[in-house]
Amino acid sequence: MSESRMRVRFWGVRGSIPVSDRSSMRYGGNTSCLEVRCGSHLLILDAGSGLRPLGASLENGPDDIDIFLSHCHIDHLIGLPFFAPVFDPKRRVRVWAGGLQQSGGLKAAVDKLMSFPLFPIGSDTATGIAAFNDFSRGEVLQPHDGIVIRTALLDHPGGATGYRIEYGGSAICYLTDNDFGNGAPDPALVALAKDVSLLVTDTTYTDAELPSHVGWGHSSWQQAVRFAEAANVKTLCLFHHDPDHDDTFMSAVAEDVAKARPGSCVAREGLVFDL
Repeated sequence: MSESRMRVRFWGVRGSIPVSDRSSMRYGGNTSCLEVRCGSHLLILDAGSGLRPLGASLENGPDDIDIFLSHCHIDHLIGLPFFAPVFDPKRRVRVWAGGLQQSGGLKAAVDKLMSFPLFPIGSDTATGIAAFNDFSRGEVLQPHDGIVIRTALLDHPGGATGYRIEYGGSAICYLTDNDFGNGAPDPALVALAKDVSLLVTDTTYTDAELPSHVGWGHSSWQQAVRFAEAANVKTLCLFHHDPDHDDTFMSAVAEDVAKARPGSCVAREGLVFDL
């Protein structure tokens, strides 16, 4: 791949909890995890259960890895203790999260996950983790030369972080978990996603399902279509699928969203975008 290009690969697309039944094999059952290659640099969006197979694919490097968390709800963090590179002292894994300072910070959250009685070993065994980086939502991050990451607050219980990654003249936006609401789109989020090549966004429900999930901090694919139009994104990719939505359901959604906004798609494990 060219040093100036971005590549996005999906390793986990599900929300709330992993699923493993046969009716979900086409789209996949692992929770949120995206691999983003910016030239030779590896960035990872969220540490859901999809992080485990991603880690298994990295046996030969790279040694330098950045993981950006949308938030620390369990479905977005559960893969970290099973990510092989964090137990390799030769690796340099930096984990980033926004908005956790008032609750003790990111390291405290990971310490809580990797502690008795929730886990058999502590985070001190993860010798490949070089840093836990806390930031405030709205900050602009520059983890490496040529990579700019813009952040924004999302509407989710406890808060979550949306990301815009810019590299080599391309940009992607990652918005999960988030409630778009029924009013005018949030100007800050429209600015974050403006003109991106790829928008990956929470579409856990349909419009028909939203009334029974008020306050849960998620959106419908119909809301995402309206938002994608407002932000003028090139490709809309539906993400964070409800664990109860099987392959038949998701294929029907894929057909409907392609009609509503041609070029849109439903995320599935193994899907790759070269930008």
